Amino acid sequence: MSSSSGPVLYDVAGPEERARERRISIVLALVLVVLGGGLIVLLARNGAFDDRWLVLVDVPPNFAGYETRHVWQAVFRGLLNTLLAAAIALPLAALLALVLVSLRSSPFAPVRWAVVAVTEFLRGLPVVLVMFFGILVLPGATQLIAVVFGLTLYNAAVFAEILRAGIAALPKGQTEAAESLGMGSFLTYRDIQLPQAVRMMMPSLIAQGVVLVKDSSLGYIVGYAELLRSVSRVADALTNAQYLLPLLTVGAAVYIALNISLSRLAVWVQRRSSFARRAPARVVGTPPMP
Repeated sequence: MSSSSGPVLYDVAGPEERARERRISIVLALVLVVLGGGLIVLLARNGAFDDRWLVLVDVPPNFAGYETRHVWQAVFRGLLNTLLAAAIALPLAALLALVLVSLRSSPFAPVRWAVVAVTEFLRGLPVVLVMFFGILVLPGATQLIAVVFGLTLYNAAVFAEILRAGIAALPKGQTEAAESLGMGSFLTYRDIQLPQAVRMMMPSLIAQGVVLVKDSSLGYIVGYAELLRSVSRVADALTNAQYLLPLLTVGAAVYIALNISLSRLAVWVQRRSSFARRAPARVVGTPPMP
């Protein structure tokens, strides 16, 4: 078996195992290259790489009154609407999740049962259906309010489940130690369990935030002018379906760039939290160790 500084559940891979892993990686990479090349050839045969892509840099002159700047203005306007819905829904979902997970730690069984029922009900509903409920139920609801309503309720339930899983993963000895010090269940939850659960599950919470941003595209169905609907309107204005492919490709690229940025943020937060837990504490007033 390996030493204490290495893996403890399995043996370190030997030269033959590493060589086999390299061969498998090379074969998989070649398969992906072949599949990607085949997809490009198929798209080229179907005319996917013709002059339709010029609409992104020079709108054909036969569309009077419509210029290239209008295309990119629509893209950025849709992006801003997407970010607006996500920026409103994300903190609201986080606050509601804290309420749900706090009530789930209540000493009263009926409260816990009610919270479990509400959480499971919200998790089981499609996001777009909750958006439709927002349009129909909330008085004077706009498309933005309906989108925020759906994103908030669904993601609050998911956030609450993530935090509950983090709390359940904590060692039971911490709760017992807090009780031995005279701390009640609420103080134990607020001062010991919840902060650790948030730090432990932060990457998962941020990953769900990525899902929230992507789910904002469902606002298209209720008429909200987010990124997908904005680029579709441009294609409708150009009255030519062939321009839909480059415009949707731009929208997909924006979504990918946005979500990759959020994923990198999750990795950075995880590394920072791991470093903070490993950093040794020092007495106030003493100089830091070199």
